[in-house]
Amino acid sequence: MVKAGIIYNESKDLACDLAEQVQKTLEAQGWQVSVATGIGGILGYSRPDSPVCHTPIDRLTPPGFQDDIKFALVLGGDGTVLSAFRQLAPCGIPLLTINTGHLGFLTEGYAQELDMALKQVLLGNYTIENRTMLTVQVLRDDTAIWEALSLNEMVLHKEPLTGMCHFEVDVGHHARVDIAADGLILSTPTGSTAYALSAGGPVITPGVSALQLVPICPHSLASRALVFANTEPVRIYPANPFRHLVMVVDGNAGCYIQPQDQVLVQQSPYSARFIRLRSPEFFHVLRQKLGWGLPHMAKPRPEERLGKPTTNPLGKYNP
Repeated sequence: MVKAGIIYNESKDLACDLAEQVQKTLEAQGWQVSVATGIGGILGYSRPDSPVCHTPIDRLTPPGFQDDIKFALVLGGDGTVLSAFRQLAPCGIPLLTINTGHLGFLTEGYAQELDMALKQVLLGNYTIENRTMLTVQVLRDDTAIWEALSLNEMVLHKEPLTGMCHFEVDVGHHARVDIAADGLILSTPTGSTAYALSAGGPVITPGVSALQLVPICPHSLASRALVFANTEPVRIYPANPFRHLVMVVDGNAGCYIQPQDQVLVQQSPYSARFIRLRSPEFFHVLRQKLGWGLPHMAKPRPEERLGKPTTNPLGKYNP
């Protein structure tokens, strides 16, 4: 029996209704369907009285989801997509992401397009785009005490996010660097359009095999975003001897970082497998979602750039 999966945002009525409808449709066609909510990928926030609160990477996969599932449908916004990949990336399951939220930067289509999208997937009319994910670990005495998968970014900062922090950073085999800033962001190309973009980092197209390190409000004119190969592991040492820091992964879960801890971030062996129903066009997504590269109203029309006669707004001929 052919198997499919559904991950949905249980807090949104539309996502709940669509999940139920799709499950009935697929089961009527002889599919075996596994269903879970996106909450299973929420890693949980640490508290001062419980500074380490997490579930290991390989234990987030919900019951019924194995690597023999042909595809999984994700119904929700970007947060649900991030959660679904944390749950299913270790199984290698490709995801068809449908937006029932707001911005939907990571989604392939909208709720009103679900029927058409599902038909295309069932016919096999799709491609798979692989996106880099990160494995983020907190090490204490060389032992991993916290870990998580990340599709967007890891952020390290003070609590609250005000005031200067000092970091020592090793990127691969390169010399250690010292950074004074409110915090650090380590981002994938997918995450380059998220927090890293707001902090002044460059947009990196998804096909580039790179990561970026972005200081948040650095106290130096020389501290700027650094882009480097994603094969380079990164170790971050908090240089704040009397103060803990907070680490947040994909804006979703956090862990307190003590002065004796170090954060290790490296390319994950798992990738985020997006089902694409059309050829990926990243610049179109940037235009549509973020307004990048929109035509400037004051720029000359093509005929003006070529020196051809034009008609002015009043309809009079200008030779």
